[in-house]
Amino acid sequence: MSSFAMTLSDTLVLARRNLKRIPRQPDLLIAYTIQPVMFVLLFVYVFGGAIQTPGFDYVDFLIPGIIVQSIAFGGFVTALGLSDDVRKGLIDRFRSLPMSRAAVLAARTSSDVLLNCLSLAVLLAVGFAAGFNFQDTSVGQVLLGIVLLLLFGYAFSWIFALIGLYASSPETANSIGFMAIFPLTFASGIFVPASTMPDGLRQFAEANPFTTVSDAVRSLWLGTPADSDVWMSFVWCAVLLAAFAPLAVRRYREVAAA
Repeated sequence: MSSFAMTLSDTLVLARRNLKRIPRQPDLLIAYTIQPVMFVLLFVYVFGGAIQTPGFDYVDFLIPGIIVQSIAFGGFVTALGLSDDVRKGLIDRFRSLPMSRAAVLAARTSSDVLLNCLSLAVLLAVGFAAGFNFQDTSVGQVLLGIVLLLLFGYAFSWIFALIGLYASSPETANSIGFMAIFPLTFASGIFVPASTMPDGLRQFAEANPFTTVSDAVRSLWLGTPADSDVWMSFVWCAVLLAAFAPLAVRRYREVAAA
């Protein structure tokens, strides 16, 4: 069997293992289902009336941003899972097996993509129920928006993989990930237009990848002016992958060799 075929086979086996954990630990699904739904209901029905989004209803502005946030945070399962595997010595067992070393991280991040598809479906369903709808767009643009969201989530899975491999416990991984990523989502154009923020914070929000991706999805799904947001979003995904995937792989090798 070729090296690529072996890696692919081992990745599929481990990805299936990761997904099988979900029915046995249903609390892991909270990040993909209940939590984002709560955010949608809270912001649409509690804060929505006080937030002005000229040109369209607040629910149309919010849903793309909420999906970006939820997709990015989907990598928490990778951080928690890897940290737990390291703590329990499972990484040492993998090292003793005749399997591809690349399969462990590839399986974790790949299974995140499938779980993010679930999160995307749930949020779109809730969004449609709350009044969201695609506007001035085509099927191709809708699909491109979905591809962008899944790619962005995949990039963040590698960030969370790195966090999980450095954390001493799943609880620590959860705290580090929350403190590092959560402020970025609020200092962005996810919930409110970045143009309404004061100087300093506004410039930061406009440069924030969460704002860029949210505006790109709004452009693709709602027909808002695209400017450079769409192609810059793909650049951001490439940059994050290029920066954090090698770091996560290197850290995994250090953990496996320890």
